[in-house]
Amino acid sequence: MLGEYRISGRRASEIAASVERGVGSGDLAPGHVLPPMRELAERLEVNPNTVAAAYRTLRERGVIETAGRRGSRVRPRPASTSRGSLRIEAPPGVRDLGEGNPDPALLPELGPALAAAAAVHAESPGLYGEAPVVAEFAAYARTAMDADGVPEGPVAVTSGALDAIERVLAAHLRPGDAVAVEDPGWGSVLDLVPALGLHAVPVGVDDEGPLVADVERVLRTGARALVVTDRAQNPTGASVSAGRARELKAVLARHPSVLLIEDDHGHAIVDLPLHPLAGTTDHWAFVRSAAKAYGPDLRVAVLTGDAVTVDRVAGRQRLGPGWVSRLLQRAVLHLWTSGAVDTTAVAWSYGERRDALVHALAERGVAAHGRSGMNVWVPVSDETGAIARLLHAGWAVAPGARFRMGTPQAVRLTVSPLTTADIGPLADAVAAAAGPARPVTYG
Repeated sequence: MLGEYRISGRRASEIAASVERGVGSGDLAPGHVLPPMRELAERLEVNPNTVAAAYRTLRERGVIETAGRRGSRVRPRPASTSRGSLRIEAPPGVRDLGEGNPDPALLPELGPALAAAAAVHAESPGLYGEAPVVAEFAAYARTAMDADGVPEGPVAVTSGALDAIERVLAAHLRPGDAVAVEDPGWGSVLDLVPALGLHAVPVGVDDEGPLVADVERVLRTGARALVVTDRAQNPTGASVSAGRARELKAVLARHPSVLLIEDDHGHAIVDLPLHPLAGTTDHWAFVRSAAKAYGPDLRVAVLTGDAVTVDRVAGRQRLGPGWVSRLLQRAVLHLWTSGAVDTTAVAWSYGERRDALVHALAERGVAAHGRSGMNVWVPVSDETGAIARLLHAGWAVAPGARFRMGTPQAVRLTVSPLTTADIGPLADAVAAAAGPARPVTYG
């Protein structure tokens, strides 16, 4: 089962490190079954409790999983293997639609905002001991969330949406807890959950958001948390509709102890209204990042939630980085208040390209999804073959494997680099690469 790789060590930490080295080198491939604890203990001449402690550490780190009587095995996608590594490098002459970046032409100039923040800093330098969140930043963000129906709550600032999601999960859950995640969903979240020692449980998605029956099922069977993307879901473009929100809130009301985390991924780049689920459960968090509309390198996201959750996040943050740069907070505040981004025009620009591609694919008999945001999700019969054929045709796309747990094969196309003239040739290439038509579903 283990081939030539020999697990070594006398202490639990050494045994765990030996297994991690094997996973990292590829000698212990995903799915490999590890020896029973007593067998390995005899081989290493250690107490079985020592091996048990090593396996427990590996489970908490997301490296292995226990499958009942079938024993422990290397996770199908261990925490040491990032889904981000499943990418297609675009060779010279190939258009790259796989990175998921916003259109640089739609991002604002940062010079004036940074200069304005620097001018405030010159008058009142940021020092230790000051409030971690700029008061004007919090007030503006809170007013915007009030207008969108997000329940009242204190404001914290994190280094992007993923940082917020990680901190909220860590504030409430323990290794081994189950977290309901969208499938297909944001690959970084699908990596993060096992890396925290948590167990990811897939929930299907359609164009209107998470499937109600799936959410009900996983919460009823013990999921401790649910992560939902409200708008511009990555990779499918799903957006939670008013009707779906009502149904999901009814389910959540029956499970008030569940931790709800909402990521408003489409903030300032879509024109569909927000239908938040927040406030239905005892503990909840709602996060908005500046990345897609104002620039990924800003690393600023707004987090609100119930008082206990935000207090735990802020308290743990104080023991780590302390705070997110107040210079960056003031720069983002300037971008907001100066109207540096015409959000209506940005939403129209992405929508025009996305809708044109979905329509062109439909005309060619290819079912594609992209209700909002900058991505289009295309089910295919053979993911590897489709990617190879598209590369040959001059297009690099993102493998669906970066975003899937159990849903059918697909590819993700980001429309940011496209022009109107690109739509027809790209649709022809995708239609030729997609293979036999699949059912119009990805849930």
